[in-house]
Amino acid sequence: MSQDPEQTTLFAAVDALLEEAAAQDGLPHPDERKRLREAAGLSQDQIAKALSVRRETVTSWETGRTAPRPPKRAAYARLLEGLSALHPAPGTPAPAPAPGTLPDTPSSPAAPAEAGTAEATATIPAPQPQPQPHPPTASHPPAPAPPSPVRHSRAPHSPAPRTTPPRTTTPHTAPLAVLTGTTHAHIGGGVLLDLPPKAATHLPTLIAWALGPDANLRSPRLHRNGKDGDPLLVLTAAATEALGLPLVLEDRRALRLPDTHPALKLLAQHKWQLTRRGFGPWARVYRPATPTTGRQCVQLAILPWGALDSRAWGEDTADLPAPELAELLTTYATRVLTPRGSTAVTGLELMTALRPPTRAARNPVTGAWESAPVPGSLTRPVDPAPPEAPDEHPVVAALYPRAHQRTPDQVLDEEAYDWFRDPQLLTDDECARTHAVGIDVNMAFAAAANRLVVGLGPATHTTAPRFDPKTPGCWLADLSSLPHDPRLPSPFTPHGRPPTGPAWYATPTLAYAQELGHAVHPTEAWLRPESGAYLDAWYTRLRDAYMATMADLGITPALTESEFLEAMTTYKQHDPIAGSVLSAIKSTVKGGIGKLRERPQGAGYRPGEAWAALERPTWRPDIRAAVISTARVNMHRKMRKLATAAGEYPIAVLSDCAVYLSPGPGPLDFLPRTPEGKPLPGGFRIGVSPGMVKHEGTQPLLWAVEMLDSQLNPARHIKGHDAAADGE
Repeated sequence: MSQDPEQTTLFAAVDALLEEAAAQDGLPHPDERKRLREAAGLSQDQIAKALSVRRETVTSWETGRTAPRPPKRAAYARLLEGLSALHPAPGTPAPAPAPGTLPDTPSSPAAPAEAGTAEATATIPAPQPQPQPHPPTASHPPAPAPPSPVRHSRAPHSPAPRTTPPRTTTPHTAPLAVLTGTTHAHIGGGVLLDLPPKAATHLPTLIAWALGPDANLRSPRLHRNGKDGDPLLVLTAAATEALGLPLVLEDRRALRLPDTHPALKLLAQHKWQLTRRGFGPWARVYRPATPTTGRQCVQLAILPWGALDSRAWGEDTADLPAPELAELLTTYATRVLTPRGSTAVTGLELMTALRPPTRAARNPVTGAWESAPVPGSLTRPVDPAPPEAPDEHPVVAALYPRAHQRTPDQVLDEEAYDWFRDPQLLTDDECARTHAVGIDVNMAFAAAANRLVVGLGPATHTTAPRFDPKTPGCWLADLSSLPHDPRLPSPFTPHGRPPTGPAWYATPTLAYAQELGHAVHPTEAWLRPESGAYLDAWYTRLRDAYMATMADLGITPALTESEFLEAMTTYKQHDPIAGSVLSAIKSTVKGGIGKLRERPQGAGYRPGEAWAALERPTWRPDIRAAVISTARVNMHRKMRKLATAAGEYPIAVLSDCAVYLSPGPGPLDFLPRTPEGKPLPGGFRIGVSPGMVKHEGTQPLLWAVEMLDSQLNPARHIKGHDAAADGE
């Protein structure tokens, strides 16, 4: 008997309500989701196949980056509920057996591995039971779910209790380990891993252990066509000495160990090789991949050689106790990427990890697998357009004599603001104010990269083009006749003075001129019709890492403006480890953008020669120019809104920091409001999110006037020190 159509419709509506109700059910904390899967011996691939999602999606669910949505959420919740019944958290009383059934036999710690997949048993052997003074502790112990999926922070001014780090007896995965010259290694969560004999003093043995199942040091790939992260071994001073390495590199220029050093000879005897950068603060040791062995590569970070730059990671980070350092670096690795060098190098590597250049594809003719480009990625190195290239580039050397200074109509000059106002233009009203207040845009360059369309392929030259704001490239145009208010910096130059003739501009700059109502008539251009939002995934990952770390520090979008400003005065004291992670994330953003136009390094370089960075698909000065152009335009747009709507003009701008004269010491004393008391639409808004602003610093009015009279930029010193010199 067929159902009535109305009844079918009603049933469908009820099913939708049930699905919505299932979506509202709370899921376990991400750490608990991962524990349940590992306890059952299931792989992420198995769960992904069962739920018809990608493995990367399961990874995101287990790290808290994303949450499952209907209808997958209800199925995932059902799976976790079933696994929770089979593998309750330690300390949770087992459920009473049903009437007429026998209770299950308690399983040993090795049971999950023995009951798991062949892959699990092949990579993580079941540990033999050993007498222990304390109960066995997993490398990722479950914890009560916090209000948001972020790492627990230490309470303010309350040091964490000192306890003996537990040794792991259950399957674990960690991206890195910190070595202290003893017979064990520290990983995140305060867990110790036992080293095999000789590993603490024999570098080849240590590397072999790092690649083996006992260490299980790796991190999941961030893209299905990418590769899993290589193990990272962090060597403290004690570990460096124990391995026979010097505490100080004698070659301070090249920052690498001589090839004749006994440690390098020992590596060569065991068939290990080094990359072109040699054995320095960030050394990469590898063996060429073969069909049988696959990829074998280990990264070393040698702390006494300056692997962790204090400008990026914060003061004294390299001197932290090993458990805290392991926690800090693991948090960064989980949220951003396992460090592969400086934060700048890691920022660039993150782009490639999120958008790999190639993928495996089957040849339709031969049926063989071969390498194919990934759509939307940077797949091959391309030459820059002549205006985009730095002075040292072979393209420039072929056009101009070595001592030639290129003019604006010969070189693209898209840089961040460094401008301050003529003190003669200060008004009586401004001079009656008492303070100079700096506001700083959060993650300005990351925000500029969001949804930014950039060129993916080579540039093509054209004359007398019609300007298209959707086409990435650089354009030669004359904007010198456009009107300019001297109380604001020009949006078209980094120094803030109006242009004096034809100059090269990136697409976002000319698009802004068009937005201001000016006719734009380029005379020539270098354009990249193949384009895409290449940096979107990069922005999203760094934004999520930044927001999660700010939440660790007690700063969330739920705070009011006043609460946010108050919390920001002491937020770094809330959790010093999270403060260092935050510093590294910010440095990753700026350094990654800077690496897109890496200049030649080394005393042996000669202008006009090619250098190693040019071989990378990610050596793209045009993308760097587009990001900086967008950030500068975004800054000017907000300053212009304050000027036209409230008559507020900055006295100085440095990159993402603007200084205004104010009747009070804080941003709320001068930022305009609507009649309803809300922030001015289109202006600066106070808050934690990227693109919003925070309080940068306050100085007296006379201090600011003296800086202007001395031809110094107040925005550079508003915090009481030289921000640029400190890497800000």
